[in-house]
This record gives sequence, structure tokens and C-alpha cells, in this order.
Amino acid sequence: MKRYETIFIIDPDIAEEGRQPVFDRITDVFAQLDGLLVKRDDWGIRKLAYEIKKKPRGYYVRLDYCGTGALVDEIERFFRIDDRIMKYMTVLVAGDIDLEKIKAEMAEAEAAEQAAAAAQEEASMEEPPAATENTPAAETDAEVGTPANNSAPDTETVETEEQ
Repeated sequence: MKRYETIFIIDPDIAEEGRQPVFDRITDVFAQLDGLLVKRDDWGIRKLAYEIKKKPRGYYVRLDYCGTGALVDEIERFFRIDDRIMKYMTVLVAGDIDLEKIKAEMAEAEAAEQAAAAAQEEASMEEPPAATENTPAAETDAEVGTPANNSAPDTETVETEEQ
């Protein structure tokens, strides 16, 4: 097996519901041809360097996967016949890879991602510290009556009562 990277651009006018069948079909191809999808990065809608099919933008997706030449051929065949795909490019990243090592790296990355998500959730559960009784109400980040720019000379203001 070899490791490949494919970047493809989907028509930006297609909604999320229209893009999902493309991803489902790609997942089916991996299952049929014994490929391993390492990572799918959705980059979102971005500006193109030049117009493709009279469109200045496209929805970018990057696939990082392991498989054989037959898998790459089938994915590219699908991209050629599907009108939702505007452009694609496949690059060989590495030849003769250790599949078990890649699976271990994927498991480590997933565990780290779950730990980070748990830490973030725990941090969001904690409430911000409350103001203590020793802190006067006037001592806030933006004190009332203090000019934002201290370069102006201090002047005394006198309030007069209008009649």
C-alpha cells in the first residue's frame, strides 16, 4: 500500500445536503477497495486562483489516505463523472507504508483530540471568578469618568444648574 493525498473542489453553490452524497460515495469506495481514510479536512469555501466553470469560489476538501492504484483510479473516475466536482488532484505522499503504524498514529491523534475536547468542556463548565467584597465597584476595567486617552491635560469640570 501507498499513501496518497487528494484535494478536490466541490461546486460552492451546492448545500451541505448535496455534498454529503459525495463524501458517502468516497467512503464506499474506500470500503470496497480496502483503503484506509486517514483524515478528511474540509477547508470550506475559498476563493479560486482563477475561475473554474465560471465560478470564482469553491468548496475545498483534502483527503489523506492509504490504498492501491486501483483505489486512486476509482476515486478519480468518480470525480470525472460527477458534475459537482470542479477540480481534483492526487499526489503520492509515500510508497510502501506500514499500515499498523499509521493506525496507531490515528488512534493517538484521536485520543489527544478527545482529551483536548474534554479539557475544553471542563474549562467551559467552570464559572468565572466572582468579584470579591474588597473590590470597590469603581475599580473596573473601564473606570467611569476616566478618559480613554490620557494625553489630554486634566481639566476640572464644573456643572451648572440650568433654570
